[in-house]
Amino acid sequence: MKKGLWYAILAYTAWGLLPVYWKSFGTLLAGEILAHRVIWSFAFMAILLLVGRGKMEQLRKLFANRRTLLVVAASSILISSNWLIFIWAVNNGHVIETSIGYYITPLFNVMLAVLFLGEKPSRGQWLAIALAGAGVLVATIDYGRFPWVSLSLAASFGVYSLVKKKVSYEASIGLAGETAIVFPIAVAYIVYLHLTHHEAAWSLPPVSFVLLLLSGTATALPLLWFAKAAARLPLSMLGFIQYIGPSITLFLSVFVFKEKFSPVLFISFTLIWAALVVYALASMRMARTTAAAAAAASEAG
Repeated sequence: MKKGLWYAILAYTAWGLLPVYWKSFGTLLAGEILAHRVIWSFAFMAILLLVGRGKMEQLRKLFANRRTLLVVAASSILISSNWLIFIWAVNNGHVIETSIGYYITPLFNVMLAVLFLGEKPSRGQWLAIALAGAGVLVATIDYGRFPWVSLSLAASFGVYSLVKKKVSYEASIGLAGETAIVFPIAVAYIVYLHLTHHEAAWSLPPVSFVLLLLSGTATALPLLWFAKAAARLPLSMLGFIQYIGPSITLFLSVFVFKEKFSPVLFISFTLIWAALVVYALASMRMARTTAAAAAAASEAG
């Protein structure tokens, strides 16, 4: 649990800072950025697997199992869609909406955990969910239009989290498989852009181009941390730790990217942070109760 908590904090902090990273490629199409992200993520994971003992054999076995391959393909499509929407939103002035989306995601995670994993939140945790839901609703109304970016990000990453909980392969193997599946599509898209004279990556300043090449590392490391966290923490807890990411993104959107932040939005995020406090207190109380029950059972035994 403790190690999983640290992995989750690392992953969500990195994701919260990613808008700054993707903004440096604002002259590129979102699809081109995504293609490079996939290509260099695959290259990064391939190097990790080549230096790891027996890793390539594990990847071969993953692709040899039809059921596992279907699961990996589904997670690959989900995370690629999430990346594309996020990159487009960041580079088109919708950073606050991405923040709202990742505030919504824990609500999807809790719902999925109850429906598919049999997790049962306590009354305090349900109260936290209600407060967070109210905050998200207020933010959505204040935004003034159907928040398709927010909902798409929440749905794609929420289901991706559920899929990651349903599989047992090692994190690096799973990520290598996910990037390998979309790698040919990414390469084909880059070739298409080159043939139609729409490829813009080569016109980037040298520093930005090097950063683009490092997008694989910037992508793979947080996902590896997330996968390790997902294997160690309950999905509902993982979902609430996720608030670190959108909180950082919200800060960036207001103070760095100068997007509008109204008093109503302030109220909505106050509700969300109140939900975090309630959820944390309820979770600690549940943990103490469980520990006491386990200690009593051990003494009785």
